[in-house]
Amino acid sequence: MKRYLSALAMLATLAAATPVLADTLLVDRAREKPAGALPARGQSMQQVQAQFGAPSEQLQPRGGQKRQWPTINRWVYPQFTVYFEKQKVINVVANQADPNEIGPKPPIR
Repeated sequence: MKRYLSALAMLATLAAATPVLADTLLVDRAREKPAGALPARGQSMQQVQAQFGAPSEQLQPRGGQKRQWPTINRWVYPQFTVYFEKQKVINVVANQADPNEIGPKPPIR
């Protein structure tokens, strides 16, 4: 019984000594950014371009096949992607900082 308890104590010590690995989450990084670092919902395309400059990439518009499905335009900046509906910001998504960061999948091209 003593041998069993000492082996158990040794295993517990080894388990506690192993390094802790944690994933870097995009959500954590996004919470750290000040509100002014991203476009605000409702801003126009012109306001976003005036504040952040020209996007590094403008993706092909999606939607618009029916009146109920508005056309969504997407602008990609190095830190975030902006989604527009009728020239107004509807959402902003932070991009991954590095390949090890867990976050959204890249936008469909």
